[in-house]
Amino acid sequence: MFEQALAVTAATTIALLVLTEIIAAVLPMVIVLLFVPPHERDGLARLLAACDSSRRLRLWPALRAAVQARRRATEQVR
Repeated sequence: MFEQALAVTAATTIALLVLTEIIAAVLPMVIVLLFVPPHERDGLARLLAACDSSRRLRLWPALRAAVQARRRATEQVR
């Protein structure tokens, strides 16, 4: 009985962590699509690229392009 409860607890914890990561990856895109006017999205992508280049945020294609442009710019400065 204890082993079964331990397995259920471990599975629930892992499922919760995976679900949290998925929500954290999708939520910024949903917010941008719903609340940011289309003409301001490029500027927001550039701002986010300058502030944070985590993998989660790079799901958004405009942000991915902005992060790549930022990396090229920093490589040219060196």
